[in-house]
Amino acid sequence: MPDSTSRPPVPFLDLKAQQARIATDLRRRLDAVLAHCQFVLGPEVAELEEALARFCGAAHCVSVSSGTDALQIAMMAEGIGLGDAVFLPAFTYTATAEVPLVLGATPVFVDVDPRTFQLDPAHLEARIAAVRAAGRLRPRMLIGVDLFGQPADWTALQAIAAREGLVSLDDCAQSFGASLHGARLGVQADVTATSFFPSKPLGAYGDGGALFTESAERAALFRSLRTHGEGTSRYEVLRTGMNGRLDTLQAAVLLSKLTVFEEELAARERIARVYDSRLGNAVAIPARVPDSVSAWAIYAILLPDAAARTRMQDGLKAAGVPSAIYYPKALHQQPAYAHAHDGAALPVSEDLATRIMALPIHPDLTDRDVERICDAVLANV
Repeated sequence: MPDSTSRPPVPFLDLKAQQARIATDLRRRLDAVLAHCQFVLGPEVAELEEALARFCGAAHCVSVSSGTDALQIAMMAEGIGLGDAVFLPAFTYTATAEVPLVLGATPVFVDVDPRTFQLDPAHLEARIAAVRAAGRLRPRMLIGVDLFGQPADWTALQAIAAREGLVSLDDCAQSFGASLHGARLGVQADVTATSFFPSKPLGAYGDGGALFTESAERAALFRSLRTHGEGTSRYEVLRTGMNGRLDTLQAAVLLSKLTVFEEELAARERIARVYDSRLGNAVAIPARVPDSVSAWAIYAILLPDAAARTRMQDGLKAAGVPSAIYYPKALHQQPAYAHAHDGAALPVSEDLATRIMALPIHPDLTDRDVERICDAVLANV
């Protein structure tokens, strides 16, 4: 049998394999768009919005041009701006924090749970109290991020939002398809934003995103804001908006991918369980959020320290197994956000950034791939 160095590396993500599985339906969908030539807001966009809303049980879905634009449109709809405090986790992707700053608001960083990596409700309450006591900012919005595929603690977060008079925004960019207490993500917060970046569990062939809400008024406002703030006609401009529409070709891709999405979610769960079983006694595996099902966008383990992580990554690379770090710095440690941070201690987020490492997890990993990954991890602990 050839050794690991003579075998091709395991793919961290395999979009080509996925495309081969949906090739016939995908070609049919793309050809239809090329035939009707309605490349912006064509019929596939409305069809996709209906399918996505039905999938997660939301009353309204509004597709947009990216996950970041989904966050921005949601905040613009609430008038978030100068003097407003937007509470969000310190351990997440940059988009969650950059949008408040773009709109003139201030991100207030909150620490996360050391095992699930989700926003810590107790620390959130402390941060809200500190902002109110300081009196410089108005607490306006809470952003919970469903990190790595698992849901945030939306029962606790919604209770805090209601008590504090905050709009709740679910940043579900990595977790579309996950569920909490038997309900798909998309209905837990006042507004849910997701991303269809190609690496996401449900990914387009370019940028894309969507907003979900139970409010018809919010949905109408989102549609206006994504199209330059227009009213009932193209040249009636009711408000300052943006160009945030989803391309019809991307809608066609997503409609095709939806035909296999449930199967892919099940495959991700099977792989995660193998990792749990084989690696759980050797490294710190992800703790499950109670009464939830993950979409497993990322399977992140924890190593003892930064040096152990480096040794692990070097060993995996030699074995043809890729890895990644999400995220090498907490947001408040990034140069772009240092000026916005109030200096509060965020030790969990800082610690996670030094020890976390992601393994491949996607539906087209073979059983042999998964065993090879596990063997490589165990050989380098």
